[in-house]
Amino acid sequence: MSFTKKPFVPSRYFMVAGTFLLSMLVYVDRIGISVAKDPMTDALQLSDKQFGWVLSMFALGYALFQTPLGILSDKIGPRRALAAVVSLWSFFTALTGAVTNFITLFFVRFFFGVGEAGAYPGISKAVYHWIPVRERGIVNGINFSGGRFGAAFALPLIALVIDKLGWRSTFFVLGLLGIIWALAWYFLFRDNPEDHPRVSAYEKQEILITRTKSGVETPSHFTVNSLLGSRNMWLAMGQYFASNFTFFFCLTWLFPHVKEQFMLNNVEAGFYASFPLIAGAFGNMFSGWLVDRIYASGRFTWSRIIPATVGFALAAMGLIASLYSTDVFFSIVFLSIAIFGADMTISPSWTLCNDIGKLHSGAVSGTMNMAGNIGSFITALAFPYLRDWTGSVTPFFIIGAVLNVLAIIMWLRIKPENPIRFKTI
Repeated sequence: MSFTKKPFVPSRYFMVAGTFLLSMLVYVDRIGISVAKDPMTDALQLSDKQFGWVLSMFALGYALFQTPLGILSDKIGPRRALAAVVSLWSFFTALTGAVTNFITLFFVRFFFGVGEAGAYPGISKAVYHWIPVRERGIVNGINFSGGRFGAAFALPLIALVIDKLGWRSTFFVLGLLGIIWALAWYFLFRDNPEDHPRVSAYEKQEILITRTKSGVETPSHFTVNSLLGSRNMWLAMGQYFASNFTFFFCLTWLFPHVKEQFMLNNVEAGFYASFPLIAGAFGNMFSGWLVDRIYASGRFTWSRIIPATVGFALAAMGLIASLYSTDVFFSIVFLSIAIFGADMTISPSWTLCNDIGKLHSGAVSGTMNMAGNIGSFITALAFPYLRDWTGSVTPFFIIGAVLNVLAIIMWLRIKPENPIRFKTI
């Protein structure tokens, strides 16, 4: 590779391949328990409400440790941070296959969520250091599409593996895959492109001068007061709560909901439930492309706002339309529109965290994701409880639609050009 000319394939794209695979792993591990619901609840004698608490405890652990593990990534770098957290959650993924009752499953899934909490803040930190600002929209879209593709393929695949090996052995296999990724990441990745021997001098210089919109990085101290004193931060948290409320339904209750409502077997339910996730993957990539396309036209602020507001509008309409469908095909079509829209909000959200967080992108993105996963925590409980109280899924979908409309209002008040004012060094 030449150290004076532009490389044919920039080395940073190999870093993106690694984070794409990690994003796939995050959601494969996460959705496995949804597919395993029936044999697991039968073996452990769990009710739907108990299973809802198990799902919500993952979301709670995931939410509570977003900011701390984001700060960890900022402090020690995404190389060591991601290797550590992936190893941690892979251990608890494997341990899920050894649980014997509700209490042990309850705590294992909480600590599984704690480990996974470090994934996307660590990825965000890596993206800030390795990816020029003009490419961050599509890179964030690609990364999050990996999660959706992973979950989509995992639904029918894990259903087959569970049928062949049983649910306990399936979790052992998933844990082993995570350990393999963590070892590869630690030995192949470096926190900064300038420290990597395979990155050309041309690319190092290109990244360094295009990492921020102004081309200048100002060292600063992270403080919680600065973080919580930013209106952009609160608006980012609010809109991401709405986004996760919609999407987390796909990771938790969509599979059992479709299976029960339309009387399908495991593989059929996995097949149908995979389509909204595939739609979400394409929503991520389309939105990422749109972010960068609008940015290239010189409309920096609108490059974040337009994809997000269009996405939330589609999510609201898809949820409401799904209520009027009595056929599995059309129900899945409308839910796919909703998830396509919800996932259109992901790339602008995480790109916004790089815009306003800069060197503290890990902490900022972790805080936003914390709020989002409080939405996930509520979703995991709201669906079974609302259905039990009202005898219908209608209230759940109406609440989701209303939250999406409120998120549009929040985005119209966000100003990506105003970074959080951390104290300069």
